Amino acid sequence: MKIKSKSAKIGDWIFVVICLLVSTICLLPMVNLLARSLSATDALIKHEVYLWPKGWNLDAYSMVLTDMKYIRAFFWTVFLTIVCTFVSLAMTTLCAYPLIFEKLRGRSVINIFITITMFFNAGAIPNYLLMQALGLLNNPLVLIIPSCLSVYNMIIMRSFFYGIPESLRESAEIDGANFFTILVKIYLPLSKPVLATLALFYAVGRWNGYSDALVYMNDAKYYPLQLLLYNILNNINSVEVATLEGFSSPGLSESLKAAIVMFSTVPILCIYPWLQKYFIHGVTLGAVKE
Repeated sequence: MKIKSKSAKIGDWIFVVICLLVSTICLLPMVNLLARSLSATDALIKHEVYLWPKGWNLDAYSMVLTDMKYIRAFFWTVFLTIVCTFVSLAMTTLCAYPLIFEKLRGRSVINIFITITMFFNAGAIPNYLLMQALGLLNNPLVLIIPSCLSVYNMIIMRSFFYGIPESLRESAEIDGANFFTILVKIYLPLSKPVLATLALFYAVGRWNGYSDALVYMNDAKYYPLQLLLYNILNNINSVEVATLEGFSSPGLSESLKAAIVMFSTVPILCIYPWLQKYFIHGVTLGAVKE
């Protein structure tokens, strides 16, 4: 067993301290937000709430959890996130898998065209006109189809596939396995780390997304939770909207805003611990070989 030197141990402790400081800095805003959502209105008006609730008031959460507008947007966003994640993983896999075959004709050209899309975009107006021409405006599919594939994520998956020994594929081909059988029986079972990592990327991106719904959707019943939150916080200056949403009281306004943000943030945070063991493993392995 190798014994670490004194300088190495000091370096480890310095690294631990730095990590704890960075973690604390990242957690403080969430702790403050949680404290504000649970505090009494008079304490919020006096700006007495920092990291611990004062007054322990659950009125804000009661309003959020009993308002069908928030509940409907929450379940619609959950459904949308699940569907988008599965569709995106399928599209990413089907795009990355053929590109690892050297026999694929035009593979270099395809790679170039795919990579170009990472750096050049038509812009908001051409994209809007395209969605209009496709009949996707105010259609729930507009929240799924345009963002179903990320080139960056596809490159990660393609690089991961490169790291799987070709001998496995060749032996399967000798046994008579076809293109899709090799993918399903060999590549996908060995790709759990990168699949979990990309699933987290896609899920977080869709859960936090609101700009596409803001531009393409007019029907409020298809608004994701983040767009609902954006509209509420963006329209607080309107007396009518503020009164309708419960923002007429200054103290309740602050508590309700914090409760809505917590309501939209905590669910996606709960997913991370389940995928954490795959996260770093999947990204690093996907970046080893190109």
